[in-house]
Amino acid sequence: MAGLFSLVTTKTAVWVNTTYQKMSLEEKIGQLFMVLVASDQNKSATDKIKTLIAEEHLGGIIFSTGGPLRQAKLTNEYQALSKIPLLIGMDAEWGLAMRLDSTFAYPWNMTLGAIKDSTIVERVGYRIGMHARRLGVHINFAPDVDININPKNPIIGNRSFGENRVNVAQKGAAFVRGMNRAGILSSSKHFPGHGDTAADSHKELPVIPFERDRLDSIELYPYKRLIKEGVSSVMVAHLNVPAIEPDEKRPSSLSKNIITGVLKKELGFQGLVFTDALNMNGVATFAPNGGSDLEAFLAGNDILLMPKDLEAARLAIRTAYDTGIISETRLSTSVKKMLMAKYKAGLHKYQPIEVENLYEDLNTIEDDLLYEEAIENAITVLRNEVDLLPIKNLENKKIAYVAMGDVSGEPFYKALQNYTEVVQVEGKDISTLKKKLSDFNVIIVGYHKSNDSPWKAYKFSEKEIYWLNELASERTSNLILAVFAKPYALLDLVNFEGLDGLVVGYQNSEIAQEKTAELIFGAIPAKGKLPVSLGNTYPVGYGVSGKSLGRLGYSIPERVGIDSKKLTQVDELVQNGLDSLMFPGAQLLVARKGKVIYNKNFGKPTYDSKDSTSFDHLYDLASLTKILATLPMIMTMEEEGKISLNDTFGELIPAYDTTDLKDVTVLKALSHYGRLPSWIAFYLATLDKDRKPSKEFYRNRPDNGFSIRVTNNLYLTDAYQDSIYNRIGRQSLKSNRYRYSDVTYYVMKKYIEETYNESLDKLAMSRFYGPLGVNYTRFKPLEHFKKEKIVPTEIDNYYRYQTVQGYVHDMGAAMQGGVGGHAGLFSNANDVAKIMQMYLQGGYYGGDRFLQARTIEKFNKCYFCNNDVRRGVGFDKPQLEEHGPTCGCVSRKSFGHSGFTGTYTWADPEKELVYVFLSNRTYPTASNNLLIKSELRTRIQQAIYDSIIN
Repeated sequence: MAGLFSLVTTKTAVWVNTTYQKMSLEEKIGQLFMVLVASDQNKSATDKIKTLIAEEHLGGIIFSTGGPLRQAKLTNEYQALSKIPLLIGMDAEWGLAMRLDSTFAYPWNMTLGAIKDSTIVERVGYRIGMHARRLGVHINFAPDVDININPKNPIIGNRSFGENRVNVAQKGAAFVRGMNRAGILSSSKHFPGHGDTAADSHKELPVIPFERDRLDSIELYPYKRLIKEGVSSVMVAHLNVPAIEPDEKRPSSLSKNIITGVLKKELGFQGLVFTDALNMNGVATFAPNGGSDLEAFLAGNDILLMPKDLEAARLAIRTAYDTGIISETRLSTSVKKMLMAKYKAGLHKYQPIEVENLYEDLNTIEDDLLYEEAIENAITVLRNEVDLLPIKNLENKKIAYVAMGDVSGEPFYKALQNYTEVVQVEGKDISTLKKKLSDFNVIIVGYHKSNDSPWKAYKFSEKEIYWLNELASERTSNLILAVFAKPYALLDLVNFEGLDGLVVGYQNSEIAQEKTAELIFGAIPAKGKLPVSLGNTYPVGYGVSGKSLGRLGYSIPERVGIDSKKLTQVDELVQNGLDSLMFPGAQLLVARKGKVIYNKNFGKPTYDSKDSTSFDHLYDLASLTKILATLPMIMTMEEEGKISLNDTFGELIPAYDTTDLKDVTVLKALSHYGRLPSWIAFYLATLDKDRKPSKEFYRNRPDNGFSIRVTNNLYLTDAYQDSIYNRIGRQSLKSNRYRYSDVTYYVMKKYIEETYNESLDKLAMSRFYGPLGVNYTRFKPLEHFKKEKIVPTEIDNYYRYQTVQGYVHDMGAAMQGGVGGHAGLFSNANDVAKIMQMYLQGGYYGGDRFLQARTIEKFNKCYFCNNDVRRGVGFDKPQLEEHGPTCGCVSRKSFGHSGFTGTYTWADPEKELVYVFLSNRTYPTASNNLLIKSELRTRIQQAIYDSIIN
């Protein structure tokens, strides 16, 4: 016999024969029936099954709707009552969630049909099989191998792998292999093929009007393949197939010509043959009083599924046996096949279901990972005019998102915002919408339909089609349509020419939405192929392949080899920091192997805030400015030949050629080995005798010669910029060789701005931040963001005498108008991670090469380690002794920086890991050193490394 019946061992045969010999005739007949029950039915309904088990000696149960725990308990109760353990079945085509709440839903077959790699489908079949096994289910009535040629098919559609016979057969065979590996019986359906019809056999008898040659070539093709692959059973549909069964009223499920003649004799199938549900209208009215059930058995079916009247059906079978219509041989063949199936399912040594941890076992991280992988491989790009996808050159893009459909597209919209600024635009009518969209040059339309079941409505409304055509007719912007529904929805769109990008996400699940956004922005490549044809425009198997642009993706820890349970220690450490009043709030991000796997907000902007911190809150990065703004510009200059590591301050700034600073090289200065002072308190010289900002240097509003905005209502004289650099030039070099210094970055900023004749903030924006899509990363953030979205850093009672919010905390940078080479940058964790990932990828990100890998390597080198100086050229490096800036667990190739306000970021090329911690530990006072003393940031780093799976 095929599949799990292919190897009939002596032990199997002995158990089957011994069990059969002990059975009464009524018990044998009872084995032929599987009845329906739902765990969400009332007690009287579920108790009725107990009576049937005792009186009718049922062969099995097919469970329908309900919940896993209720079903497990019912199964245990039913099995305890049954003399011969029951064969438990379910329709779990895309997982137990097809019927049960609180269980895992894998993608529908149509989605899986878009995947080129059939091993993914095999793994899906395996995991669904393991879920079934855990719940005490022995046979899954899957896979559906109907070839869905007819787009109007009301009952198959998304349940099919598609319309290509080879693809359907390959995917179906892979699914069967997976379930076989899990020890679960499989069932190919709906024989001989329910795909090319517009009728639903639940309601009527669909006609399959094709000639036999066509049936052999198309409809029967997958069954030939699956029988060879070892499918355990075949389910026969209720269809009118005149080419094989001349009686037009006789459904295929009752046709000896189809079941015995074609399935068993011609195709050689020897496994279990199931009827489709016998209570369906397509068959139930054929013969009353159990006549349809008898006809089904006489036609060659082994198991009669869901009889409309069990007592009448059993009586009809018994009468036929007693009168010789059914022989003992015929009865024994089907009963023994049922018993053999039970043996293969392990029911000869039945054990009750263990209900402890049931929910957890049916919803695992392994399932999340596989679902994600399947969706990534399925998403299909059908149109990519002007090479729009994935979106590049973000600095030139102004992007809008328009939602269509009747369910939420919020996960899609949020995921789009991970990559750049995307504005959701709505309009009560098309004219209003088009007017609002006129300011954008890229429009992304998300079409969102229900993901609750594959039978839900999927078509565009007439209004939506009209609106899409109107948007497509506007050629002033690029239009991308992302469809989160079955691809057949696109058949109603007459004009594809106005679409520059067309992406099919297949389902509106959260993951499908997020992954489609990642594909649009190049975090993942396009791999999917269309499983059905869309008229003559897009044939089956069509799909535009694409490459990744190296942008960060988003996933779960296990995707990149991190244990999510161990990673929860990070939550505990940060919470401890909050409870210990180390900081009011924080953002924390971890990325590995190009995937953000941890991105959380903690606490509040201040201790008195009503609202919690969110992803769009900005933090003062303090000294992270050095490696995120100034250093990339220095590296750019080095590549362009505008600066050399051996250049001296005297060469860079001619005014310093006669000072002690003249021989300080760029290399030594950036390595903090130039003997420069740590910092200079420039602001002290501008205070009056009461230690308040002197009227000599400040005004409370912008005035002639007083344009440098230090903070709210405080403007510094323009002339003081020269004073800052003059004072730096008067500094004497310190005696000790290693001294961390901000002064270097004042000099570097001056040289950068004079070389390019442009301010540092504008240079960083045009050369890095815009193309990188770091839209939350800015100097002078109040010019770009609302004040309440900027986390305050301190209640200043020594210089500015107000709460510092939206203005740089560092006094020297504030005196430079908020743009310092050493401080002044604001950002969120997601944006910081993008810049660090760019470094980690050797200067490449988002399809652009920002820096050469050799340049980053040159600057990420410790040139003075032999002199006990751990620093790289601008980058901080791991400690040389026991204590230092890291946990001590990072590689020597790693690099990063920390900031005064409570910020920290670190990247490790060996572990492909980026870690970002942002906080405002300086609020309400910078004297709060608890974060620093506790070494919390590096203890968190240790916890991250401890969570890496060896």
